Amino acid sequence: MPELADIFRRHGQEYRSKFGDRMPYSHLKAMEDIENCRTESMGGHVYLCDQCGETRYSYHSCKNRHCPKCGNDSADLWLKAQMGLLLPENYFLITFTLPAGLRELARSNQKLVYDLLFTASSEALKKLAADPKFLGGRIAMIGVLHTWGRDLSYHPHVHYIVPGGCLSPDDMWLASGKKFFVPVRAVSIIFRAKLRDGLEKLGFLGSLDQKIWKKPVVVHSKPVGDGEAALKYLAPYVYRVALSNNRIEHVTDTSITFRYRESDSGVLRRMTLAPMEFIRRFLQHVLPNGFHKFRYYGLLSPSNRKNLDLLQKVLTTNSVLEAILCPSQSEETEQLQEPETILCPHCGSTMRLIKTIRGSRTRGPP
Repeated sequence: MPELADIFRRHGQEYRSKFGDRMPYSHLKAMEDIENCRTESMGGHVYLCDQCGETRYSYHSCKNRHCPKCGNDSADLWLKAQMGLLLPENYFLITFTLPAGLRELARSNQKLVYDLLFTASSEALKKLAADPKFLGGRIAMIGVLHTWGRDLSYHPHVHYIVPGGCLSPDDMWLASGKKFFVPVRAVSIIFRAKLRDGLEKLGFLGSLDQKIWKKPVVVHSKPVGDGEAALKYLAPYVYRVALSNNRIEHVTDTSITFRYRESDSGVLRRMTLAPMEFIRRFLQHVLPNGFHKFRYYGLLSPSNRKNLDLLQKVLTTNSVLEAILCPSQSEETEQLQEPETILCPHCGSTMRLIKTIRGSRTRGPP
């Protein structure tokens, strides 16, 4: 089956020749990493089966967060590690979408606009939740940036996983309803105002079509069940890349075909693009270097660690919140690893490491 790496190896040089002087470093790095992932150039190990004599070469992965091979592995490991870190509460998925009229600006100023999208959406949700007419306290949120539609279109939005409740000013846990968290119409009005204010501070407001602010912004909220269901829903968004390898069907010198499922109807579709357009669409979802695509807010923010003991008592979660609030590493450096055990494909015995291969682009094991 064709992979994204095959497309970059086949058409990447032409794309770089055409646009390389205008490409950000993050795009060039992502292409190079994906092309070389799990190849000899990355280095690796040689294993031997003492039972049947079988030899196996295992090359290092690139660990670039936009690589479909590495991203899927990280998502599975993240979910496995987090399944015991649950709050005993119903959860909601709340999604804030960047208005269409701001997408061109966002594409050209990703870090600034994505940061504003996070700030405006999280502040809007916290402000409404703090209103005594609704919840009346401080909430906990994990936000994940997602920039693509299923057809690789550019569609920036932030998903928040939120436990259904808040901590009141007198340190009581106030649960929300199981089906309703806060009114999305009211949240959207606050969100739009904070977006506008933020763009004005950044100096972008005057260059925009002011008709943007006459249209409603899209905010969507839905219950997603208990903590386990919420984590299963969230995990793919944490490490998922714009296109997985299993969706790529055909790669030729003139076209690339991939399948996708329409989000509204669920109908399976196929799209065929010219190689240069396919690469352009994929790369517009490569995030700036050092940008954190998932963030903690409210009661889960590191600045609110003083609430940890109180929340542990109220929600009886013991060390659960500590693991969520105080990750040992940032998103960019955290790697959830399992000891690598290589089994012989012929007899099933454990294989023994006999040689280390030094590659031309070695990043270090695993």
